[in-house]
Amino acid sequence: MSPLKSSNQQEMQSRVARHGNMETVHNPEPDYHRPLLEIPPEVRSRILGRLYYLYGETTARQWLPELERILKVYYAHKPKRLIEREKTLVPEERFTEKDAILITYGDLVRKEGESPLKTLVSLCDTMLAGVNTVHILPFFPSSSDRGFSIIDFEVVDPNLGTWDDIEELDTRVQLMFDAVFNHVSSKSRYFQEFLNGNPQFKNNFISYRSRNELTPEQRERIRRPRTSDILTEFQSIDGSVHVWTTFSPDQVDVNFKNPEALLGILQVLLMYIQRGADLLRLDAVTYLWAEPGTSCASLEETHEIIKLFRDVVDLVAPGVALITETNVPHEENISYFGDGHDEAHMVYNFALPPLVLHTFYSEDSTALSDWAADLETPSKTTHLFNFIDSHDGFGLMGAKDILPKEAIEALITRAEEHGGMISYKTDREGTESPYEINITLFSALNKDDNGEPIDLQVKRLLAARSISLILQGVPGAYLLGLIGKRNDVEAALATKSKRAINRTVLDYELLTRSYEDPENKLYRIRELGGLVFIRQNHRAFHPNGPQKVLKPSPEVFALLRTSPEGDEHILALTNVANRVIDIELPLDQIGVREAGWYDLVRGGKWSAEGDKLAVRLEPYDVLWLKPESERYKDPPS
Repeated sequence: MSPLKSSNQQEMQSRVARHGNMETVHNPEPDYHRPLLEIPPEVRSRILGRLYYLYGETTARQWLPELERILKVYYAHKPKRLIEREKTLVPEERFTEKDAILITYGDLVRKEGESPLKTLVSLCDTMLAGVNTVHILPFFPSSSDRGFSIIDFEVVDPNLGTWDDIEELDTRVQLMFDAVFNHVSSKSRYFQEFLNGNPQFKNNFISYRSRNELTPEQRERIRRPRTSDILTEFQSIDGSVHVWTTFSPDQVDVNFKNPEALLGILQVLLMYIQRGADLLRLDAVTYLWAEPGTSCASLEETHEIIKLFRDVVDLVAPGVALITETNVPHEENISYFGDGHDEAHMVYNFALPPLVLHTFYSEDSTALSDWAADLETPSKTTHLFNFIDSHDGFGLMGAKDILPKEAIEALITRAEEHGGMISYKTDREGTESPYEINITLFSALNKDDNGEPIDLQVKRLLAARSISLILQGVPGAYLLGLIGKRNDVEAALATKSKRAINRTVLDYELLTRSYEDPENKLYRIRELGGLVFIRQNHRAFHPNGPQKVLKPSPEVFALLRTSPEGDEHILALTNVANRVIDIELPLDQIGVREAGWYDLVRGGKWSAEGDKLAVRLEPYDVLWLKPESERYKDPPS
């Protein structure tokens, strides 16, 4: 069984197709013989209200007709088959237990004589056959930040491939595109036209004649994840200008106070959907709206823009989901769900990676269990994206109000001992504080040269990964973490980029040979595919299935998952410690009075004695126990 591989791929693709999210590329030419899009009065009024909030009544009414025109043009490109499929969409089933998301760069795996995106197609057909969604990190021409400083939103980087390659991928999996709308590259045509004095681009960026126009008091209030100056000096046709750059001097923030800039970005969003995007990751949206004198983070105007995006998607592409990427404390993060129907469909679960790392470092699941016990989303159509590693590393902000300061400091110290590097941000007081641990998942969990058997190290990796599979929500994994890659310290030092420690480019031939070699670590990691396959075939793991946190022992993370229909139960137990743990669970506490339980992972049976289920877990064991009475029930179609 391969990483994230499922022999049930045909059924999975069939489900995706039923909901209008397979082969979603649109017609290249608009069809104006069909009736144009009709915008219901209540939707039109709601969109007008968003524009009114952002720009005032006069400007809102001025720009509404242009927004309506953009929507009608998009809709004229939409295939009839897709329109018909969307009529059968059940919003509560947009995400199910079948979903597993892979995060990867377009060129993370290379094969000689082939474009990287074509190689990614091959991976989806073989090693990654259990994945039903691929998140390709920015695949557009870029000048820095590994793709996140975009030069042209509309072109595939020729070093990666073509739009044809993207369309080929779209026939196999759902696609998540990165919508990097907060900023553009300083090398982009958009910004160069601004520097050239082109009046069409004059208000597309936030600029000052002097850096002193932004007062020390205003600077102090700005909250951002970097230590560089918020303003970067450029030379323009009119002389020196100081431009707002939240992330780096090469990443120039878009001025969303200009409605023309907002509508331009909206057109890009719709173009991505035309090109096959089923999910849109709204990158760094925390900082969309800059307002000197405020924190410039998670402002109401920012939420209003995301709600406008949601209005548009619900109207013209209801099968498409919006996912917000906001590396901020947990309560602020989940505020991007809105009321459960008007903002993000899914939110990156930024609290989970540091909590999982803390759990395995301390061999104590108490903090994770207490946090998970209170998890909830505002509706049946909103879900957490449960990732435990990413291309950036382990963000710390999500755990800020969950773990005490001492625990975060211990986490950082331990990660550094494992070869990790720390990235910093500037606080309001002008001091620097840790923002992110740059490290691979395997190295974070397993210290180099620690003398442990490789089988134990892999087992620890699988136990950590299993947490994302059992929690309520949708699981995701970064490719390098999925295959157990160790730190690439040489790359980080050579590029002077700490994040390069977790961005190693792999050789396709070597990767596939390792995958088939019983002596290789990757071969041992293939067991993960079995866990994904089990998840995909049990309705109890549906994102809308309730979860109940049990606390039999600090060393064991225990969840009871129940299907939305209430007819299937799975008791998921994970030993987070490097020692044997014996636990007893009262059946009344589990909530399922069943004498016999079957382990879906390894096939063993456990029997309750009296009113208690006693279970022994070996180091880093993962047990998914199902009541014997439910074992042979047919899974729902």
